[in-house]
Parts: sequence; C-alpha cells; structure tokens
Amino acid sequence: MSSHKLDRIASDMQKYISQILLEEARDEFLKTITITSCKISSDLGYAKIYFTSILDRDKKELEKEMNEASSFIRGRLSEKLDIRNTPELTFVFDDSIEYGKRIEDLIEKIHSKTDDE
Repeated sequence: MSSHKLDRIASDMQKYISQILLEEARDEFLKTITITSCKISSDLGYAKIYFTSILDRDKKELEKEMNEASSFIRGRLSEKLDIRNTPELTFVFDDSIEYGKRIEDLIEKIHSKTDDE
C-alpha cells in the first residue's frame, strides 16, 4: 500500500479516536487523553497509537488502562473507518512533549545564567 494512503488512514484514525474518546467514552479517564500520532503497519494489521494525558500518573499505568480500552475504541473506530479490517490497536505513551519541555527548561536555565553574568 502506498505511503500516501497509509498516512491518510493514520490521520483519519487519529481524528476518529480523539473524537471517540471525547464524545463516546463514559470513563472520565479517557476524556483526559490526547492522541498525538498514529503509525500503521503496511498490511494494516497493527497500529501504534501515541498519546499523552493531562493526568499526572505513571506512564505504564496510563498505557495499561488505554490498552484495556482498545477493544471498545477499535469497535467504534471500525464503524467510522472506510477500510475492510480495522487494525489491532496498541497504545504507547508519547514522551516527546515531556522531552521537549525538559529541553526548553534547560535552554531557559542556560539563558538565565548568561544574563546574570
């Protein structure tokens, strides 16, 4: 399958999963989740869904809860996606935002030190 089509499907999945979590989930925990990206295997069998949360909880615990909800999300997603088989979903906590914040803090610290000198 062409990478353009995979990118389009991944984009649709990201949008629909966000919509499902916000509008259809009854669990308040799921409403705190933000989907940051999706990566789909070339055979459309598997998808890694990257997410963050506003909750200050352990990443492994968040991943566990999201993966427990994956069958509900996948079922709802299958109704919205226009593909024959909906991929198996694996949720992975996205560290990139946290990492970027640490880099930003370090740069700010360096700038404040050079301003003091």
